[in-house]
Amino acid sequence: MRVFENHESEVRGYIRSFPTIFETSKGAVLTDEQGTDYIDFFAGAGTLNYGHNNDHISAALIDYLQRDGIVHGLDMATTAKKELIHAFQEKILKPRNLEYKMQFTGPTGTNAVETALKLARLVKGRSNVIAFSNGYHGLSQGSLAVTANNEYRDESFISRCNATFMPFDGYFGDVNTLEYLRKFLSDSSSGVDTPAAIILETIQGEGGINVAGKQWLQELESICREYDILLIVDDIQVGNGRTGEFFSFEFAGINPDMVTISKSIGGGLPMAMLLMKPDLDQWKPGEHTGTFRGNNLAFVASRVAIDQYWSNDDLSNAVFYKEKIVREALETVAAKYPEHDINVRGRGLVYGFEVRSDFSAAGEISKAAFGRNLVIETAGSENQVVKFLPPLTIDEETLREGLKRFEEAVDAVFAGKQKRLSEAF
Repeated sequence: MRVFENHESEVRGYIRSFPTIFETSKGAVLTDEQGTDYIDFFAGAGTLNYGHNNDHISAALIDYLQRDGIVHGLDMATTAKKELIHAFQEKILKPRNLEYKMQFTGPTGTNAVETALKLARLVKGRSNVIAFSNGYHGLSQGSLAVTANNEYRDESFISRCNATFMPFDGYFGDVNTLEYLRKFLSDSSSGVDTPAAIILETIQGEGGINVAGKQWLQELESICREYDILLIVDDIQVGNGRTGEFFSFEFAGINPDMVTISKSIGGGLPMAMLLMKPDLDQWKPGEHTGTFRGNNLAFVASRVAIDQYWSNDDLSNAVFYKEKIVREALETVAAKYPEHDINVRGRGLVYGFEVRSDFSAAGEISKAAFGRNLVIETAGSENQVVKFLPPLTIDEETLREGLKRFEEAVDAVFAGKQKRLSEAF
């Protein structure tokens, strides 16, 4: 690891949590240079919903390269883009009765968010945007302005204006936080300007797996319609099948004005896009551009993934089935330690395990899990939540083995804490 310590920037993060050199990967398994296998409950922070080196995607990419297919195309028309647009419209949007135009932004999630914010302000002629407590939308300047965590915000030294934060669902316990939002919007002396848009994740990933309820989302959409505010759903991490349905908001029956998508939409390759209702497409030609908005390899991978996994309900049903396994396993572990006030929450295959009695426990559990060849990260404002994000295609045997290793890690951490407590007295 010395080459990284000596020559790579101190900004590196995940390498510190998972200190080994990975060499190969397949499905839900990472293998390091020593040939040690690790079960992956991290999935590239949600980029690898279809697993590492997916056979269908890899074969299509190899074939495309061998045929000298266009790799970089800016926003020119290419066969790869044409086929992706057709597949997305026919197999994702039309079956869900959604009508969106597709804008290919720069290759990362924050590019899609920046684009959405810029377009919302352009369309509505207003500068303010409302975001939510614990929200995460990226670290470029516009996205950072609507990201709540001070760990990122305090070190940016930029003007973070034109954003107002409101409490997310459950932030005050059983209090309906949308009554709070409505009061600010209805009171002309509240100090909150009517926003161009409200942006949110239906499940806050980096924020700690905070799950918005169906009724809350429906009421939020109603408020947006009442006050002529655009509703932007950031589905970068928890979309693309992560909750079982392709879009995380489907269960609530809402129809956002814009949706940002990245991570797994590229089949493991860099790609991001903004979905917008047709009347919002008010750009002038070339008004918002980016050199790498035409990653044709990602277009190929995305189209193959859509054809393979979204032509029927098999993947969705598999996610719902595996969710039951994950929830049951985590609740069983939590029940073993009632004194630690453990909360289990999530939907589909994004789950959180929060030890409310000791916020330091999550980091210790993640480290103990890595020692048992399980890669799993933490989330939340204090990194107090262990975050489960396995590939959607993970087989049941590997999933159960990973959950077994997680339980062993929890047992070891709590046993160590108990021992230290006993020695202290």
